[in-house]
Amino acid sequence: MTKIEPCTLVFFGAGGNLSRKKLIPSLFHLEMLQRLPQHLVILGCDIVEYERDAWLDGVGEILRDKHGKDIDEAALKRFCARLHYFAVPPNDDDAYARLQTLLDDDPKFPPNVVYYMAVRPADYPGIVDKLGNVGLLKENNGWRRVVIEKPFGYDLLSAQTLQASLYRHLDEPQIYRIDHYLGKGTVQNIMVFRFANLLLEPLWNNHYIDHVQITHSETLGVENRADYYEGAGALRDMVQSHLLQLLALVAMEPPVSMAAEHLRDEKVKVLKAIRPITQNSVHAHAFRGQYASGVIDGQTVPGYLEEKNVAPNSTTETYAAMKLFVDNWRWAGVPFYLRTGKRMAEGSSAVCVRFKAPPQDLLRKTRSGPPQPNWIMLGIQPDDCLRMELQVKVPGLDVQTRTISLDATYRKDGEEDFDAYEGLLLDVILGDHSLFLRIDEVEAAWRVVDPVLKVWAMERDFINTYPAGSWGPRGTYRLFDREDQFWRHSLHPDGGKLEAY
Repeated sequence: MTKIEPCTLVFFGAGGNLSRKKLIPSLFHLEMLQRLPQHLVILGCDIVEYERDAWLDGVGEILRDKHGKDIDEAALKRFCARLHYFAVPPNDDDAYARLQTLLDDDPKFPPNVVYYMAVRPADYPGIVDKLGNVGLLKENNGWRRVVIEKPFGYDLLSAQTLQASLYRHLDEPQIYRIDHYLGKGTVQNIMVFRFANLLLEPLWNNHYIDHVQITHSETLGVENRADYYEGAGALRDMVQSHLLQLLALVAMEPPVSMAAEHLRDEKVKVLKAIRPITQNSVHAHAFRGQYASGVIDGQTVPGYLEEKNVAPNSTTETYAAMKLFVDNWRWAGVPFYLRTGKRMAEGSSAVCVRFKAPPQDLLRKTRSGPPQPNWIMLGIQPDDCLRMELQVKVPGLDVQTRTISLDATYRKDGEEDFDAYEGLLLDVILGDHSLFLRIDEVEAAWRVVDPVLKVWAMERDFINTYPAGSWGPRGTYRLFDREDQFWRHSLHPDGGKLEAY
């Protein structure tokens, strides 16, 4: 196991949702597993004034609510010994100078520092600027790393503007752009599936693959995030980040090694090879929709326009689907279909790869119905699994075929699941960039979706709707190239149904 250096983890927005729901529980779980460095100090920063004891009580409450009576008291005691709090009031110009004095002069804070921006994206530049102005980002006596959450900008231009503000005080290796989706074990398993097995590599190209579908669907609505979602929408929120990352992992060439830069080089090559979408072709390559009222799990739920803080005439998309082509030697002509939606029939994430039909249909006279294709499906959530669909003969005197599914779950009995943030936090402390986004990767992803965003921004009069609890708006079938192509709604054999969606 790689040796982890002592460090100070400073996280801004210590009282926010991200800290309460993800960061604090993830760090505590690492404490329970004794994976945190012995000399790791955690400094929470927020605008509210707290005494340290009050802060510790709040953290204890968060963890007891999560773990209940089963909480590891010894681990909680060790964890609380690491915790400190520092207030950064909004209009206190001297707060960062006091923070600099604390971190530089107090020996209990190790000189290596991670700054985690668990705050609104609009606040990143200001905090980084203030840290830089008081010298807290200089690597004089230890390393300095800054973690920022997505979204990285609002479009290509804003991403470049944000980057320029960060570069005033930071070098690229100091910046960790976190996409928690890449921390999921099953997403990482795509790389293992691709590069630890030779079995499918000869078939992993345009000679044998018909198309690839990448889906992330949610039964949840916008919840309490309407203020953010109104300015983002499904295309920015999910496709530009998570789904394009999955596409890159599925389509990338084998890297020279598993070193961070080699991995990221190959992902960037894929994103740069995606065929640009012209403004005239947006409607042939992208489809959007917005959920109306409907029924989820037997409960009637409101439509998007009825959600709190949503404009009554909003055309923000809660469903987005795209057809993309990767114009390189391996993937030329193979469509990649990406879709995401809220208030859908099921909550799931999966990569489904459909193979072409055999060159000659030898069973056409004995089979009833059309030929059924082979599929390979990688379930990400909630079913983290690998499934392969093949055709076999039905027992009996006649030559009839049916589809069987070869299923393999990744997890054995007793193997524990981990939150994506746990591994990513350790990676930051270790200085491993493998699962973090480089700036050219971010820019390439924005270039893919920018033309669609611009056209949709001009079309504010109408948006297709779909009832909550369905599989999305009608009409998305127009993205497919042939009538025998359809959305795969399930990983099970009956999930491949022809539907007018």
